[in-house]
Amino acid sequence: MRLTACRSILLTLLTAFCWNWGLCRAESATNQPAGGPIPAGFSLVLEQHFDSPDSLKQFAFSDPKAWKHSADGASIALELAKQSDYKPAVRSPFNIALIGDRVFGDFILEVDLIQTGKEYGHRDMCLFFGVQDPSHFYYAHVATKTDDHAHNIFIVNGEPRTKISQATTPGVQWGLNQWHRLRLERVGPAVRVYFDDMIKPIMKSENGKFGEGWIGFGSFDDTGKVDNIRIWAPAEPKRRQCEFFQSNL
Repeated sequence: MRLTACRSILLTLLTAFCWNWGLCRAESATNQPAGGPIPAGFSLVLEQHFDSPDSLKQFAFSDPKAWKHSADGASIALELAKQSDYKPAVRSPFNIALIGDRVFGDFILEVDLIQTGKEYGHRDMCLFFGVQDPSHFYYAHVATKTDDHAHNIFIVNGEPRTKISQATTPGVQWGLNQWHRLRLERVGPAVRVYFDDMIKPIMKSENGKFGEGWIGFGSFDDTGKVDNIRIWAPAEPKRRQCEFFQSNL
């Protein structure tokens, strides 16, 4: 009993050490989010850990050639490996990977992201939601420094992206070779975005222009990786195939 207890304590300490230093990431064995509680009636409706290349079949990309299944020995993930050969009709992010087979209304999303680009003010990763088509959607731009074009929540509504955040922070530290847990809550018009700290949001907005739509991941013009996607919702999302982006398989 004593030896078993010691092994359990050592395993717990090792897992915590690895997470804090970016050496590994423990996946929850439960359906509960890492952040705060989920609203009554919500349940886990989607989970994706990219265990095999076939997992990419679920996604639709602005440029399939920019994305790949990455298994480098340290992690298995969806990787944005280079800039997309994609020119949006209005000024908005270039690198987009949508969960292409269903749409979501209210939801809570948790995901692990790593930024693999160089450090500069607009160094970013993005979370997309309420996507209607390539010129109508929302996205959270999580970047090193905030300004009117970075580290805010934006709407793309047939014209260049417009900031709609009601509150944000000065920015985040992506670091080098560091995974981060992000959480995006959308309930009605209210949106909250969290970065590592699952108690205090880094962004808030309220906008009801777009209803249910596709959810996705990417970057305005940087590179990075995506892993451990989990989404909770009050009902099973409607099956709807994204026709305007492409699979990479």
